[in-house]
Amino acid sequence: MNIDRYMIKDTDGKILPKLNPGETGDFTNKEEAEAQMGALKERLAELQDIFFAQKKHALLIVLQGMDSSGKDGTVKHVFSGINPQGFTVTSFKKPTLDESAHDFLWRVHKQTPAKGYISAFNRSHYEEVLVPRVHGGQDKAETKRRFRHIRHFEEMLTEENTIIIKLFLHISKDKQLEKIQERLQDPTKHWKFDASDLEERKYWDDYQEAYEDIFKETSKSNAPWYWIPANHRWFRNYLALNIIVKTLEKLKLTYPKLNTLTPDISELISPRH
Repeated sequence: MNIDRYMIKDTDGKILPKLNPGETGDFTNKEEAEAQMGALKERLAELQDIFFAQKKHALLIVLQGMDSSGKDGTVKHVFSGINPQGFTVTSFKKPTLDESAHDFLWRVHKQTPAKGYISAFNRSHYEEVLVPRVHGGQDKAETKRRFRHIRHFEEMLTEENTIIIKLFLHISKDKQLEKIQERLQDPTKHWKFDASDLEERKYWDDYQEAYEDIFKETSKSNAPWYWIPANHRWFRNYLALNIIVKTLEKLKLTYPKLNTLTPDISELISPRH
């Protein structure tokens, strides 16, 4: 599958109306995609092992999307097979008083991955140009300023060898409602239900407009946005995993070799006479 078709490059005009949240790529059913998931997960585990040993790069995966688009599920299914010692997940909620007393990127920068590590942001610094804007606490000038800071922040990270993959989980409004109703009907999913999700649906169009600006302002070659059709969980998980694997494969990762300054190993391991 060519992942480039899911990279947001053309930012002229409206973006989201052109994207079908119900599409399933080259697959006609769930079974076809799941038949490839096992091999992809094994490949990701293999790449992570080399990535951790080499410690030349860090990998940051940004997950954004409307409520119920599947951010938690994507993390659960995509990263289930990797070594947890080299992986962290951070979810950015409403800033605390201490966090609000600093610049808006202060709490984010602290959670970026070190070289050799993979981090996923389940909601991210992009919440700071979404929620305050939609709910009226941020004017256009402030939003523009924050976009500029985000571009510079991501440019700095990439110049320091952090690979950034930004995934927008694109779900339709009808599918979102279906998933909210599913949470109400299934006792094992009651804990996922939040009445505020229904309240936020009133602002659907405002959030869509805000995301349009996010893509136009911050989908750059060094830190591109990919859109993930999210109406079908199985395709959402497959595509997210495929994008991550293919991005890591482009790095041409190799295990580090013995340092040339290391003493002759044969002398160290040979029995003494």
